[in-house]
Amino acid sequence: MTTRPFISRKGTTRRRVLAAGAAVPLAAIAGPAWAGQGAPTPVRRRLTLPVPTGPHPVGTVPLRLVDRSREDDIAGPGHFRELMATVWYPAGDIDRYPVAPWMPAGALQAFLADAGFGDLAPLAPFTAGHVGAPVRRSGRRLPVVVFSHGARSHQGDHTTIVQELVSHGYAAVTVAHQYDTYTEFPDGRVAVPLDDREAPTLPGDYAADLRFILDCVEQIAAGRNPDVDRRELPAGLLGSLDPRRTGAFGWSKGGTATARAMLTDERVLAGLSLDGPMQMNPPLTVDLDRPFMMMSAEFTRATDPEAAAFWSHLRGWRLNIEAEGATHISYGDNEALFPQAAKVYGWSEQQLQELIGTLDPDQAVKIQQAYPLAFFDQHLRHRRGHLLDGPSPAFPAVTFLP
Repeated sequence: MTTRPFISRKGTTRRRVLAAGAAVPLAAIAGPAWAGQGAPTPVRRRLTLPVPTGPHPVGTVPLRLVDRSREDDIAGPGHFRELMATVWYPAGDIDRYPVAPWMPAGALQAFLADAGFGDLAPLAPFTAGHVGAPVRRSGRRLPVVVFSHGARSHQGDHTTIVQELVSHGYAAVTVAHQYDTYTEFPDGRVAVPLDDREAPTLPGDYAADLRFILDCVEQIAAGRNPDVDRRELPAGLLGSLDPRRTGAFGWSKGGTATARAMLTDERVLAGLSLDGPMQMNPPLTVDLDRPFMMMSAEFTRATDPEAAAFWSHLRGWRLNIEAEGATHISYGDNEALFPQAAKVYGWSEQQLQELIGTLDPDQAVKIQQAYPLAFFDQHLRHRRGHLLDGPSPAFPAVTFLP
């Protein structure tokens, strides 16, 4: 078997991922210099993710996908773009099915080692997803949301939002953007991010991955299994998705990719960016007439010309909100996980705030559970509530930007 330059069956050489502006979010990958110093305190409880609030149990299944329309020059002649993806869905009977980990073990070890938190690996959380559980029978197809992670992150980094949507009746598909992520393949290969000079992965590459994922959604909807290994899918998954009701969301570079995908693929009916920098290359020259929502933190229209330029091209329903005290990672799993890690390491409140900002973590979790759900409910299911109409006393930190 050909050995690819970024893959090892036994793991990966330890590398320190350095932040460089929007391309590499600092706190998501590498903590500050003090973060990994010293041994954890004797408190050794497993970290936990927020429990989804919807009425449905969650099922999940991984897929190995190959896009044969795109050759992979990095992998070598005869190779095509290879991606790991995960389908999440409302489940029926879950009793006999194991819960899924936040990340596969090999990818988790590489990710935490590079971030300086390697000793947290035994404490990594489980998700609410039950691997292989049958799809809940409802008589209706499921609206679909696809998710794009940030630079040098991983497809599980916004599991809180994903499983929240699924618990309320959505299917979700998360994708690991090859060469800019930590992931693990079924045969044991562990992939880690490559240096940008070795394998520059742009928002356009992410967007192409998202369009390919939409092709796979259509295959599943038509009763065909897109997994290249032809592994059996959970009972009821084939034919259960509704490709006519598809949305997308992403964090950081994934938020920019969501916008890029919408500009080139009309199958995405609604898009959500979680603090995306909106750095378009080439620069944006066309308008977008479908609903788009921006949840801003550090990449705001007031401070970033690219975000302001993108906003000016939105011709359909649009909304921009911002949570006071939020940082770049405040709309993801880190708001739930870092406060627990702080107790393990004995960090001070100030040290914790260096990572996640001053927004109350419990409020941050509730924000990321409520606002994406309200957005996709309104635009994919035509269930309009009042949360997106203006400021809410339930979320005093959230500001609606004109």
